[in-house]
Amino acid sequence: MYLGLNHTGKIMIITFGTFSLYWVLDGLYFDALRSQLDLYIGQRGISHMMAYTFSALPILFGVWLVHRKWNFTRYLGLDGDPFKALLFSMVATAPMFVGYYLAFDVNTEITVNQILISVVAAGFFEEVFFRGFLFGQLYRFTRLGFIPAIFFGALWFGGIHLYQSHDLISALGIFGIAFLGAVLFGWLYIEWDNNLWVPIFSHTLMNLSWLLFSVDENAMGGWYANVFRLISIVLMVLLTIYSKSLKDRSMEIDRWTLWIKNNS
Repeated sequence: MYLGLNHTGKIMIITFGTFSLYWVLDGLYFDALRSQLDLYIGQRGISHMMAYTFSALPILFGVWLVHRKWNFTRYLGLDGDPFKALLFSMVATAPMFVGYYLAFDVNTEITVNQILISVVAAGFFEEVFFRGFLFGQLYRFTRLGFIPAIFFGALWFGGIHLYQSHDLISALGIFGIAFLGAVLFGWLYIEWDNNLWVPIFSHTLMNLSWLLFSVDENAMGGWYANVFRLISIVLMVLLTIYSKSLKDRSMEIDRWTLWIKNNS
C-alpha cells in the first residue's frame, strides 16, 4: 500500500485527473457513440453497455498510471468472490423486494432495455468508476482515511443524479440519498475485503427492486419505500459486522482510519 505523502499526492492527481478526463469524454461522446453502436446492434441496452465499456478506457489508463501493472481486476476490486457477494446482496435486499411486492403494483411495462441500462449497467459501471476507481485508489493506496477518500466522489455521485429532480425539495432528497448511497457502497467495498462485487450486486438489486415494482419515478421515493430501503441498509450493516465477528476480525474503518491512516 502506498502510504507516503508523496505517493498520496501523486495518486490523488492521477485519480482525479483521469476521472475528470473520463467525465469530459463521456459527456462529449457517449450519446453519439451509443447511437452509432445502436445502428449496428439494434439493441439500445447492449449499445449502452458497450459505450460505457469504451468510456472505461481513461479509468483503466488511470489504474495503470498509479500501479504500472495491468492487473485491473485486483486494483479495482473485481478479483473478489462474486458468489459470496451475490448471496449477501440477495439476503440484504430481500426486505425491499418483499415490502414493495406487498405495497406496489408489478411494473408490467418494464423492458429489457430498462433492465440493462438502469439495473445492470448502472450497478456495474457506477461501482467500478466511482467506488472501485475514484474512491478505491484513494483509500486503498494512499494515506487518506475513509472520509476524505469518499467525500468528493460521493458529492460527484450525488450530483449526477440531480437530473431526476423537478424542484428544490426533490433535488435535495435525491442528492442526499445518492450521497449516502455512495458512502454505504464504499463502506461495504472496504469491509468486505475490497470485494467490489458486494456493492455492485447490492446496488444492482436495489435498483431492480425499484424498477420491478412501481415504486417511484425517481430515487427519492415516499416514506413507505424508504422504510424498506432503510431496513435493507441496516441489514447490510448488521450482516457485515456479524461476518467480521465470525472471523474474529476488527472493522477496517474505525476512528484510526477515518481521516488519515498511519504508516504501517
